Amino acid sequence: MPISLKPDVLVCGAGCAGIAATLACARAGVQTLLIERAPFAGGIITCAGLPHFDGVGRKKDGVIVTRGIPLELLARMGVCKLSDQVIQPYNVAINSIERFKSVVDELLRAEPNLQVLYHAFAVDVVVKDDRITEVLIAGKAGLPRIHATTVIDTTGDADIAARAGVPLDHSREYMPLTLHFRIGNVVPNPDLRCPGTQPGEVRATRCREVLQKAFEDGRIKSFYGPFISFRFAPDEAYVMATRVAADATDPEDLTRAEMQGRIDAWTIFELWKQHVPGFEYSYYIGSGPYIGVRETRRILGQYILTERDLKEEERFPDAGATGCWWLDLQPEYPTAGGANPPPGAGPELVGYQPSYYDIPYRSLLPRQVANLLVAGRCHSATRLAASSTRVTATAMAMGQAVGAAAALAKESHTTVQELDGIKVRDLLDRQGVGPYTGPA
Repeated sequence: MPISLKPDVLVCGAGCAGIAATLACARAGVQTLLIERAPFAGGIITCAGLPHFDGVGRKKDGVIVTRGIPLELLARMGVCKLSDQVIQPYNVAINSIERFKSVVDELLRAEPNLQVLYHAFAVDVVVKDDRITEVLIAGKAGLPRIHATTVIDTTGDADIAARAGVPLDHSREYMPLTLHFRIGNVVPNPDLRCPGTQPGEVRATRCREVLQKAFEDGRIKSFYGPFISFRFAPDEAYVMATRVAADATDPEDLTRAEMQGRIDAWTIFELWKQHVPGFEYSYYIGSGPYIGVRETRRILGQYILTERDLKEEERFPDAGATGCWWLDLQPEYPTAGGANPPPGAGPELVGYQPSYYDIPYRSLLPRQVANLLVAGRCHSATRLAASSTRVTATAMAMGQAVGAAAALAKESHTTVQELDGIKVRDLLDRQGVGPYTGPA
């Protein structure tokens, strides 16, 4: 079947937000076209290899605050049940990236109103009278032009919004990029050789010491943690440790970052193999197809979500999604552990853990372009607020909100800009996937 050049809704980007937006549209009976540059959907989960559904449950008690498609995906992966009210650990993870690719493909292929085009990249747009009239995509078939009633930007980098001339927010610097990688044949508990220690304690300390020395010697330019998990197999280490400063919207800088990430990952593997107990007979399995990006452009929307909104756990009548992740602003310089506040980043709030907060529909709407919606880490928020909203499950919740909004706009014969955000929330609530309203 040929790809429709005139879908009701065009979703650009099949990452976490894009998957949810697409399914929400197609399930509402809207003719939807999804395009994705990779040969599979999943974004940071599959392209970088991050298995965590951060933001689905809150830290203090594991209460699920993000239902709908994120929970459906976890249930299909066997992690939980759709009826569950609590999930543990709060930053729950899947145990197979490859199975997740297939699960998403199965869901997408089940929708008769949906067409999917992998290996396709949105390269330009035509805007007339404050509307996107055409989206030019590049792929194996050349440069077809898509004429959609509504366009949803889930590229992560606000590529469509930027090309449409939407006002954007640029930080003076961006959070660093991280290449995720995996090491096989690692002894699971070498610390048992050291009586009186907890499993992993000696190894984690030694891994960090080796990286610190390598940084001081100039063998690696930066690092963090390291975070080492045995999520996928008892003898397979999944590692987050590389930290590469770059602007992922600059193709030359992104290329440099990809190269540097691979060099650093291999160097870390070799150092641990030589100097850390448990890694003596290990081998390098591989890294994610893409380096992981935390931050690039954000739109300036009808509402800008702020860190004070998160601190005060604001409730909005037009809320489209719920967030609960901590203010996780990563610096460029080496750190042992997670986030430490970069200079001038508001250290009184970096690391703050809200119970939960609302993300308003207006923060998913640009200030101009009547038929454009945005979801995921490029939505309208301050840099510090976005350090919380950018995570996987929260991005999915925003995606489901904009997908529902696009379908509602078609049904109401209006634009997404003219659509009342309270009606979007009402629709989500009726579907049982709206913002969390339970006890704090």
